[in-house]
Amino acid sequence: MKKPRFHPFPILSSARLRLRRLTHSDETDLFALRTDEQVNRYLGRPAPQTPAEVQTFIATIDGGIDQDRWIYWAISLRDRPELIGTICLWNFSDDQQTAELGYELLPNYQGRGLMSEALQMVLDFAWNRLRLAALEAYTHPKNQSSTRLLQKYGFTSAGAVQQDSSAELIFRLTRFR
Repeated sequence: MKKPRFHPFPILSSARLRLRRLTHSDETDLFALRTDEQVNRYLGRPAPQTPAEVQTFIATIDGGIDQDRWIYWAISLRDRPELIGTICLWNFSDDQQTAELGYELLPNYQGRGLMSEALQMVLDFAWNRLRLAALEAYTHPKNQSSTRLLQKYGFTSAGAVQQDSSAELIFRLTRFR
């Protein structure tokens, strides 16, 4: 299978959302997202300490997109430019048949079905544009909202893995051909 190509960058839209490329104008919103205690509660990552760290993160994301290593969307409401979350496909297998799914959403926007809407667009992209065979997602055992979201879209338990200081549940969704 051909390596995925993210050029031009795929902008995805739904009734309420726009998934677009992350830009430097998102620095303040991204800093708020990645330092939010509720968002980070189940993520095993250090929060950025300065806006400069977010600038470096954006540059890293851009570089990976330009090298077709991952695809990383900023989630915005359709009629507003502010970043409210992110969703990505990354960690592609060597044969480009599987990828890992990741996502995060500011607490003020949770519980409204917005991540479900974003995930539907990304699944359509993964199956129809990238022709992936399967997706995996890792979530903390106590993150019931994430588990419910994955199960809603047909992801099933594929075991667990130890990540740093805690276990993560693995969920897998296989595309039916």
